[in-house]
Amino acid sequence: MKVWNAEDLSQRIFDLRLLDQRQLESVWSEIGTRDVDLEVFTSRLLNKSLLTNFQLDKVVKDHREGFFYGNYRVLYMVGAGTFARVFRAVHTKTNRVVAVKVLRRRYRNEPEQVALFLREAHMGQKLVHPNIVRVHDVSDDVRAPYMVMEFVEGQTAREFLKVRKQIDIATAVNLMIDVASGLDYARKMGITHRDMKLSNVMVASNGKAKLVDFGLATMSEASDDKLLAAPNARSIDYVALERGTNVKKNDHRSDIYFAGCVFYHMLTGVAPLVETRDRLVRMNITRFSEIKPANAIVPDLPVPLLSVINHAMCFRPENRYQEPEELLADLKRVKFVLDKDETPGAEAEETSPDQVKGVNEAGEGIGKTVMVVESNIEMQNMLREQLKKRGYRVLITNTPDRAIERFENEIRIADCAVFSAQDLGARAVQAFNQLGQSEITRDIPALLLVDQRQKELANAAETNKHRLMLPMPLKIKDLLQSLFKLLRKNDGRLVT
Repeated sequence: MKVWNAEDLSQRIFDLRLLDQRQLESVWSEIGTRDVDLEVFTSRLLNKSLLTNFQLDKVVKDHREGFFYGNYRVLYMVGAGTFARVFRAVHTKTNRVVAVKVLRRRYRNEPEQVALFLREAHMGQKLVHPNIVRVHDVSDDVRAPYMVMEFVEGQTAREFLKVRKQIDIATAVNLMIDVASGLDYARKMGITHRDMKLSNVMVASNGKAKLVDFGLATMSEASDDKLLAAPNARSIDYVALERGTNVKKNDHRSDIYFAGCVFYHMLTGVAPLVETRDRLVRMNITRFSEIKPANAIVPDLPVPLLSVINHAMCFRPENRYQEPEELLADLKRVKFVLDKDETPGAEAEETSPDQVKGVNEAGEGIGKTVMVVESNIEMQNMLREQLKKRGYRVLITNTPDRAIERFENEIRIADCAVFSAQDLGARAVQAFNQLGQSEITRDIPALLLVDQRQKELANAAETNKHRLMLPMPLKIKDLLQSLFKLLRKNDGRLVT
């Protein structure tokens, strides 16, 4: 390493354009002489905040590059990965603070890596959303490509969690609403993230979350083998999940699965998937079947939160949330319930221990809730009695609009809805149809009870595989069999 004296170091700082002559003269003037030890001079530079330790260290080591990227002066490094480094920098004229992401030198002679980096940068420029870190500028110079990004004052969610060990429910829900909002926007722009994890969620000092690093979205056209051979191998968990579930590469539901993993990790303090650098272990599909239920780690997690985690992290993609906007809607309803400090279904009639003893051998209703929409008191009592005998928890309302409101505003208030048109007529059919048409509630199983003579009502009902119509007079056996089939199919939401 070169041995410097104070005056030589001052000249080198000037030559590198880190400080101008006026700034350097002010330092010499304060010292009062140029015949000083190097340590006195460098201490004064640092104390006056004219240079950072990072800049000074590079100068002392006689580095000639890496002080400027275009009009941005590097202050210090804030992050380093296998593929790139990120620096805090400031615009030389406007003093705007930014983050500059620079491709590592070792990859600058590899055309594919340079192209990947630049594609990531230009894709990032298309994403303008409050929950996504903005890319302001891109340098296409293949000799030293870089991108200029919004600088987020804060830390990654991984760092945030490391300090807190476990994130409280209200904070975790708010952060996940931001995450889902960013994913929803990107999805609607035709872009998936492909690397959802705690370290790619920035938690700003104002408590907002922002997604960063959509780099793997640019590799959607590459083969799985090429992705796995990439130096950073960031895609390996996605490849394992998609191969294991036989879906096409770049399935947007993979982002939803790994967003669920982020939520799980926040609430429990434990990573759902075994963390390892071993690529063979990470490609083993059994990792996904060995995940402990979140409530096995934190027993008192509210049921609405468990429902969201289970739905997002269902192994079978057809049973996950199908779009990020569905995840976002459920997270917002969770927040609504938590903010009201109200237990969903508080007026529900709970099944007592004595009643549970009367459950038949199959016990098919245990753990399931059915909302019955019926105005006839005798019919209400009959349905309540028959369902409770099978272990079902029963909610009763005589107002179809109230039923829809609760399904929309209270997360997973019931596992199934039963609408009776015996007295409610067209109101019951309209509510039955509305439940199936809404983005928020369309996946909820439902039964419509219609008198065989009410042909117009029957013709108006919109049915499908998980929305059935039963004739009245009602046979209890038919009702119970239909409920059992519908709810057994819907168990696919759980992590398996």
